[in-house]
Amino acid sequence: MSVTKVSVIGASGRMGSEVCRAVEAAQGLELAGRFDMGDDLGDLAGADVVVEFSVPDASAINVAHCVDQGVHVVVGTTGWGEDKLADLTARLEQHPGVGVLIAPNFAIGAVLMMAFAQKAAEFYESVEIIELHHPDKVDAPSGTAARTAELVGAARAQAGLADVPDATTSDPEGARGGRAHGIPVHSVRLRGLVAHQEVLFGQTGEMLTIRHDSFDRVSFMPGVIAAVRKVGEHPGLTVGLEHYLGIA
Repeated sequence: MSVTKVSVIGASGRMGSEVCRAVEAAQGLELAGRFDMGDDLGDLAGADVVVEFSVPDASAINVAHCVDQGVHVVVGTTGWGEDKLADLTARLEQHPGVGVLIAPNFAIGAVLMMAFAQKAAEFYESVEIIELHHPDKVDAPSGTAARTAELVGAARAQAGLADVPDATTSDPEGARGGRAHGIPVHSVRLRGLVAHQEVLFGQTGEMLTIRHDSFDRVSFMPGVIAAVRKVGEHPGLTVGLEHYLGIA
């Protein structure tokens, strides 16, 4: 059986260290290299696939290096705005055989939660997103919440729904949270949490809640390993693990 060599960028971080353990335990995968901030990536230890869990400021540079080396990349780092995605797409055009997956969440349940929320969006007048994470998380809202808002906002627009109703005219302290793609998003940071999100849909007389909880980072590993195995089959840029799982 052929072996896929995998290197991890951000290997000593919370997610990266878990990825290293998962790769070492997975049949047909070999952990080729571990890289952290300040390391020379070089030839990426001869990897076939790189898993990138670093920080937003470094991720685009790391991924560009991998693409230029002709190495497939699975990216879990957040902070990929439209400009960065456009730059990456242009770079990938120069390396047509290379695949890059950028996923806001690798938990299978979280991917399903986003898909269910997208489906429900067209049926409800009101929707809000609450995401809850540990206080060591540096970005808000989470990548999962931002992606959910994008999917829900697009579904609402396609269904011709008006803006989410909200009569608030005074909120000097920002108690109503932020807005992403027209959807109110609230970020909670609390010690003891890992990664949690609920999407609340409201209509006269009823409410639908779609919630996903990750209690341990091991919950993300089946999705990461599935992505490592499939990224080579999907040249170019893919955003969202759902496209690899047949959910989209």
